[in-house]
Amino acid sequence: MPSYHAPLRDMRFVMFELLDAQTVLNQMPAYADLDTDTINAVLEEGAKFAENIAFPLNQSGDLEGCTFHGNGVVTTPKGFKEAYRQFSEAGWPALSCDVNYGGQGLPRLLNNRLYEMMNSANQAWLMYSGLSHSAYECLMAHGTQQQKDLYLPKIVSGQWSGTMCLTEPHCGTDLGLLKTKAEPSGDGSFTITGTKIFITSGEHDVAENILHLVLARLPDAPAGSKGISLFLVPKFIPDANGNLGERNPIFAGSIEHKMGIHGNATCVMNMDAARGWLIGEPHKGLAAMFVMMNSARLGVGMQSLGLAETAHQNATAYAKDRLQGRSMTGVKNPDKAADPILVHPDVRRMLLTSRAYTEAGRALTTWIALLIDQEESGVDAEIKKHSEDIVSLLTPVVKAFITDNAFETTNLCVQVFGGHGYIREWGMEQYVRDARINMIYEGTNGIQALDLLGRKVLADHGEKLSVFMKIIAEFIDSQKSNPAMQEFIEPLSACLESVQTVTKEIAINANGHPDEIGAAALPYLRLVGHLSYAWMWARMAAIAIEAIEKKNADHDFYHAKLMTARFYYTKLLPESLSLIAVIKSGAAPIMEMELATF
Repeated sequence: MPSYHAPLRDMRFVMFELLDAQTVLNQMPAYADLDTDTINAVLEEGAKFAENIAFPLNQSGDLEGCTFHGNGVVTTPKGFKEAYRQFSEAGWPALSCDVNYGGQGLPRLLNNRLYEMMNSANQAWLMYSGLSHSAYECLMAHGTQQQKDLYLPKIVSGQWSGTMCLTEPHCGTDLGLLKTKAEPSGDGSFTITGTKIFITSGEHDVAENILHLVLARLPDAPAGSKGISLFLVPKFIPDANGNLGERNPIFAGSIEHKMGIHGNATCVMNMDAARGWLIGEPHKGLAAMFVMMNSARLGVGMQSLGLAETAHQNATAYAKDRLQGRSMTGVKNPDKAADPILVHPDVRRMLLTSRAYTEAGRALTTWIALLIDQEESGVDAEIKKHSEDIVSLLTPVVKAFITDNAFETTNLCVQVFGGHGYIREWGMEQYVRDARINMIYEGTNGIQALDLLGRKVLADHGEKLSVFMKIIAEFIDSQKSNPAMQEFIEPLSACLESVQTVTKEIAINANGHPDEIGAAALPYLRLVGHLSYAWMWARMAAIAIEAIEKKNADHDFYHAKLMTARFYYTKLLPESLSLIAVIKSGAAPIMEMELATF
């Protein structure tokens, strides 16, 4: 039976020591009075909910799964509905939402850490409310005032949940092919007809109403992605006061039987002349939906980070307790028949890999959340613009690099358990199954790589990338005279220079040869991911070195942080060298083979 304890010590380290988040937040009028006690209180209460309410339902929810009753009704595993009610009553869905719609108005930074804990505890359960926050953001950005007044308070309170209805049986990534139709009804609403598949939380019993955000085509829509509009299609049509009215004809046709996230209902949704209301402008649906999608992509990164943390905790505890063989350097546990497997170098390699990836992922996502706070609530126009650029640049990195690394982490943690990891009793195999979907949905990781290289780097001639690299370069300059930091600064400088050089080379090679972008995209994303993590680890190492020199009372914590930084730099960052070689090899080895030969 697995266990989970929220890593509050490391969260506080990242927020207060690495990022000095309270000082940054206090410079924003919205958070001028936010203090450390409030931040810690929110974290501690969130940890209690995650550990004591959400986590105990994770394994049982996976075993039971959701039930489709054949008449469009779906029920969730035992305890999910009650836990969702407690979650809503405690005000967790409202944490970072606008106070004008019933939110608590706290920073994204706190919501970010809350979602890590809840994903560690029970990803499938949290998904019922996760997309609701994305729907909230979409309506905040593109909804009419009437739509905001009617729907947002219900989303913020958790009474109503949300979905994102994009994919159809014949189209996934290529949304320009979608066929769902929207016909004007003459009263300001539209009649929506079509089928959507793979809809997360498409039907369930945890919330009283479900707000479906649906992509569809108007009769006069141009072909392709420029002819897509976005509509809000509620399960129950509310009246002007927000009271539930008639049942809208949008029904679950079935639920998918999946590899993982069994506790979440992934549905086929059929719309037969369902009523919907336009969000934003006609034929501008993708722009509106991308607000939701970008939020969801950052959320998927948090899902994988949460799974990696739990898997790492359990594998570490097991490695300390499991007795097998003796250390290669002599007996370490003479009172027992064998030494714990933690003495073996390969077990340590697996655990340090999972730790290095997880702690760097926490640092990066916390920084991204703080940047979003600066973008939305800051007062300095230049800082707001730089924050927006970096968030845009690194969103595909958060989604793809973290989910790739988390899948590797959960696999390694199963390996630590050996045969016990492969059976259900220990709960480890579930983390692998659950983590696998995160590399696929909300845009596959290959699509994220194309987004990073094609849209975020090459499309603006590297302007956003330059903003990010300038920040790293300034840190490098600040540490050049520190002898204790050279083991980190020199490799970080080399990695930064490599990204600069290879970006220019790709731009030149891709001129007239767009396949060069596709061939380079995935290794390029991992390269930028490693640059991001290396920068975070260097910063964390600098703090640890200073704390150790000052003989800080929490010596073990800082010592472990420094040792993990060294492991990352010597054992994981060298992957960047092979990534550069792969990028430089170009598209020819991939594209030269004729189609008929496959």
